[in-house]
Amino acid sequence: MKIYTIYSAKTHLSSLIAQVCAGEEIVIARGKTPLVKLVLLTQPEKTRQFGAMRGKATVTDAFFEPLPEDELHTWEQ
Repeated sequence: MKIYTIYSAKTHLSSLIAQVCAGEEIVIARGKTPLVKLVLLTQPEKTRQFGAMRGKATVTDAFFEPLPEDELHTWEQ
């Protein structure tokens, strides 16, 4: 956890935000008295992992067959 004074935090706000986004904890103090903690509001979205559904779903040959006429008409509406 890093501690910055209010003056220093105002001067380096953009870099402090980058540090918080990288997972660091930042405390802003008045003099030597800690006042607030700068935290990330939302966690960054996790990136997709290739192959995460491997073995959990199967696609049969029926998937590639044409739809029946009545179902085609339903989708066209």
